[in-house]
Amino acid sequence: MLTLIVVALLIIFAAIVAARTIRIVPQQTAQIVERLGSYSRTLDDGLHVLVPFVDKVRANIDLREQVVTFPPQPVITSDNLVVSIDTVIYYTVTDAKSAIYEIANFIQGIEQLTVTTLRNVIGSLDLEQTLTSRDQINAQLRGVLDQETGRWGIRVNRVELKAIDPPHSVQDSMEKQMRAERDRRAAILNAEGVKQSAILTAEGEKQSQILRAEGSAQARILEAQGQSRAIQQVFAAIHRGKPTQRLLAYQYLQVLPQLARGDANKMWIIPSEVTDALRGISGALGGDKPMQNGDDEEEWVDPGPEDNAFADTLLQDPAKALAEARGQAGQASAEATAHATPPIRRQPPVVPAPDQVPPRAQPTDQIPQQELQPGQAPPAGRPSPVQEQ
Repeated sequence: MLTLIVVALLIIFAAIVAARTIRIVPQQTAQIVERLGSYSRTLDDGLHVLVPFVDKVRANIDLREQVVTFPPQPVITSDNLVVSIDTVIYYTVTDAKSAIYEIANFIQGIEQLTVTTLRNVIGSLDLEQTLTSRDQINAQLRGVLDQETGRWGIRVNRVELKAIDPPHSVQDSMEKQMRAERDRRAAILNAEGVKQSAILTAEGEKQSQILRAEGSAQARILEAQGQSRAIQQVFAAIHRGKPTQRLLAYQYLQVLPQLARGDANKMWIIPSEVTDALRGISGALGGDKPMQNGDDEEEWVDPGPEDNAFADTLLQDPAKALAEARGQAGQASAEATAHATPPIRRQPPVVPAPDQVPPRAQPTDQIPQQELQPGQAPPAGRPSPVQEQ
């Protein structure tokens, strides 16, 4: 029984010795080994053999890139505003021995160094620059941290400002300012849109009025030309037909009922020519005074085959008529502008009275005497007899 206990103790002792002697280090890991309390060596990844009860593993360092987040820290800007800033640090341990023996807790050292550097950087910036200069702040923090942590065996790869929280009152003021700025921009854009719309509408109305005026002018010109030619054709046809006095009197009587049309006509006056027309018609119908064969001044003459009234009718070209209308409109506009411009008043020349300026006498020996015919003007440079008197 005692033998079994001794054997078991020997096995346990051998296992403990083997565990303290053989050390397996994983990838991207470094172990600090101390021998009798002093630094001995740094174990890299792989299998290592230690002296049991003499060598001791002090620390196990992870060599991968680490990410550490620091809680928000109150920082005062140059315009005396307190903002809360939390940061994120990306670092890598490059020397495990320095990270263990140069500083007691390198994580705490990085945190305090980040806070002090951040307060120094933000203290020289106002709130607006703090909110818009994150890249500049990150670069300054990384430069200072990398320089200070280099002797600790740590390389700072990246520094990021996770959040910048100004006071709630400042946030409300900033929101109101941004809302007012956006409202101003919206009002400006709306006003510009209304302006452009009004300009385009005015241009459209101008063009439509110009086209409408041109069309109206062309239509009036063509209508006036048509009426003129129609009147000429009717006038020529009447003269070719040689109407008698009886026909004219009959047409005159047919027009008379039109004078009495209208509900508001209470009284209408018969012209004096009606009696002459009635006398002529009564004579033509065999009244008291029979008409003789020679009563008509002229007999009806057969005008022959009727000519086509529109054979020689040539309407004016619309484009030419439009150009003439535009020219007349431009001339009228120029005349209106000339009349609207006040004329330049010139001072009339002052003619001195004859008693103020004596006439200059001319030598009579240099001007030959010449008799003037009646109605003949005196020669140049010689006064007329009226002026001499």
